[in-house]
Amino acid sequence: MIETLWQSLSSLPGYLLDANKRIYWLYLLSAIAMAGLVYSKLNGPRSLKGFLGFLFPRDVWLSDSAKLDYGLFVANKLIKALTFAPIVLTMVPVAIAISDGLEWLFGAPLHLAWDDSVVIFLFTLMLFLVDDLTRYLLHLALHKIPFLWEFHKVHHSAKVLTPFTIYRSHPVESYLYACRMALTQGVVVGLGYFLFGTALSMFDILGANAFVFLFNIFGSNLRHSHIWFSWGDKVENWFISPAQHQIHHSADPAHFDTNLGSALAIWDRLGGSLIRASQVEKIEIGVGRYDAGHDSLVAIYFKPLKEAAGCLLPKRISAVIRREK
Repeated sequence: MIETLWQSLSSLPGYLLDANKRIYWLYLLSAIAMAGLVYSKLNGPRSLKGFLGFLFPRDVWLSDSAKLDYGLFVANKLIKALTFAPIVLTMVPVAIAISDGLEWLFGAPLHLAWDDSVVIFLFTLMLFLVDDLTRYLLHLALHKIPFLWEFHKVHHSAKVLTPFTIYRSHPVESYLYACRMALTQGVVVGLGYFLFGTALSMFDILGANAFVFLFNIFGSNLRHSHIWFSWGDKVENWFISPAQHQIHHSADPAHFDTNLGSALAIWDRLGGSLIRASQVEKIEIGVGRYDAGHDSLVAIYFKPLKEAAGCLLPKRISAVIRREK
C-alpha cells in the first residue's frame, strides 16, 4: 500500500508534462499569454511586476478556498489509487458489447475501405464529440439530481478559482466521470470497429486528441481563474469561453445551471441554458446563500455523503435529520 501511495504522489509532477492533463505546461503558458492580452488592455501603467501581481493575486492563490484545492489535488490522487481505480469501468468490454450489438442488429461489420486520413479524422472527431456530449449530460445530471448535486457541490463551493480548481471534486463524482470516459471510449471504439475495422487510430498532438489539445491551448486554464476572457457573442454561441465557465460558477441564482458544456456551447443552446459573457456584468464565485460549508477536507469528503443520504431517505425522516443539524 505504501508503494502505491508513493507512486501516486510521485506521478503528480508529471501532470505538468502530460498533454492529457489540464495543467500541462504548454496549456499554462498559453493561459499566461492570453492573460497578458487582458492585462495590456487595462487602464493605468503596466509593468512586469504589475502583470505578475495581476496574474497571481495573494487573495486568490493563498486564500483558504485555494488551499483546499491544493489539498484535494493530492488527497484525491491517493484516494483514487487506494479505492475505486481497480474497480472502475473499463473501455474494452464496452467496445466489444457495442460492436457485437451492432453486428447483431445490422449484420457483418462494414469495414469501409476509406482513405486512412479520413478514417483517422472521423474517429478523432467522433471521440471529441461523444466525449463532449457525455460530459454535458453527466454535468447536467450532477446539477439537476439532488443526490448527485450534493457531490458536485464540492466543486461549486470554491470561493475563488485557480487552475487547480479543476481537481476540486468529490471522489464519488470523480468515479462517475471515470466511468463516463470508459463508456464514451467504448462506444466510439465499438462503432469505429464496426465501420472501419481494427485499423483505428487517433489524430493527436503530443499524445492528446487534437481537438482536446486545441481546446486546452486556447485558454482552458482561464476557465478556473479570476481573469475574465470572453471570445465574443458569435464564437460563444458555439464554444464555451473562459468567461462563460466563470459565469457557471457564479453565486447569483440567475446563473445557476447555466453554461454546463465543456468545450461546445451547442448542447447548452439546445437545452436553453447558454449565457454569453456580454449578458453578464460582475459575478461572485461560489454557491451564494446556499453555502455548502465545505471549509475543511473532512467536511468536503464527509458532508456530501450525509447530505446525499438525506436525499434518498423519505422526506419526513430527511426533514428531521436536517432540523437536528
